[in-house]
Amino acid sequence: MTRLLSHFGLLAAVLTLAVAAHAASPGDMSLGNPKAPVTVIEYASIGCSHCGAWSREVFPEFKRRFIDTGRVRFVLREMLTGDADVAAAGFLTARCAGEAKYFQVVEGLFAAQPQMAADGDDLPSLLKVAAGAGLSKAQVSDCLSDHAALTALEARADSYVRDDHVDGTPTFDIAGKRLAGERSLADLTAAIDAAAPHPR
Repeated sequence: MTRLLSHFGLLAAVLTLAVAAHAASPGDMSLGNPKAPVTVIEYASIGCSHCGAWSREVFPEFKRRFIDTGRVRFVLREMLTGDADVAAAGFLTARCAGEAKYFQVVEGLFAAQPQMAADGDDLPSLLKVAAGAGLSKAQVSDCLSDHAALTALEARADSYVRDDHVDGTPTFDIAGKRLAGERSLADLTAAIDAAAPHPR
């Protein structure tokens, strides 16, 4: 970890076993009904441009159709692919915003990816998204200076590579079926319907 985190003085597969991927993880952040018939796990990184594109182009309709209707519980598992510095700063900030605003920060940073690329500086967008979630610049500084939180984040990401055999992002796990890459709404719908057919 060097670039973004250093602003605040911090130095910084194929098919998985269904049991490993679906076991509850202490670091899981989720949306939707915990008792939904299908759980969709996305392994994603805020530093991954493909994850950002999926978030901007597919996730809004996915959320409307599946999460908001109670058909799917959506779990995000944090990876540090792409720009690992941006990913770590984003996830640390999202967790500091609290569980109720975690996804607001994550989706805000995915939405800000094009602006960050155009600016060549990620910090202004990070601070703007954080402010929208009620975090001051000083609070963001404290978040990014939390060595214990960074160590825990890195441990979670390492465990997904080691135990869940995730080797790229975005990666989706739906009832034991592994879908890698930017998958369309049609691809995800087919996997969800196969896991729990929608009543007609």
